[in-house]
Amino acid sequence: MFNKLKAVIFDLDGTIVDSMWIWKQIDIDFLAKRNIDLPDDLQKAIEGMSFTETAIYFKNRFNLEETVDEIKEEWNDMAYDFYTNKVTLKKGVREFIINLKEKDIKLGIGTSNSRELATQVLKKHDILKYFDTLRTSCEVDKGKPHPDVFLKVAEDLNVEPEDCLVFEDTYAGVLAAKRAGMNVFAVADELSFPYKDEICKLADKYIEDFKDIA
Repeated sequence: MFNKLKAVIFDLDGTIVDSMWIWKQIDIDFLAKRNIDLPDDLQKAIEGMSFTETAIYFKNRFNLEETVDEIKEEWNDMAYDFYTNKVTLKKGVREFIINLKEKDIKLGIGTSNSRELATQVLKKHDILKYFDTLRTSCEVDKGKPHPDVFLKVAEDLNVEPEDCLVFEDTYAGVLAAKRAGMNVFAVADELSFPYKDEICKLADKYIEDFKDIA
């Protein structure tokens, strides 16, 4: 299959890096500073949203005084140390990425995270150099589950959507890739386990880690 592919597009959080747990804690801490308890439905409600969309959602839902840009800046500041010193790569992903580059397959990233944090963690693990483009959902009209960010990455790579394979961990991300007309492999992640059955029905394949791929 990989010999016929022209491009592989990766989500970042929960797919390349093990970082989804960080955001739940950041949400808890961010809201606690404002004497607000974390709602049980929050993580699912914001799944797939861009950094900007999430900030707008928080501002409206919790009646925050801060501007959207101020909220985003606070999140970036809160997460920077995590992404620099604590976030690890998913098992087997570095070797997999290098193998794809050796096959001359174009590589891109389509993430809901901020460009600052995405760039930082990829540089930290010395894998940014392998990617031909990196796009965030803030750079397109709508975040996941809309297909916009994946279509933008394919455009950057000058590849048709049907010639792309996407790796994603969330249901919203898998749905976005499918709506883009791309094949998609779902990557196991602890935060998405409750939705594994739904994800498996939608994805072309479900993998526990990148060493599962022949």
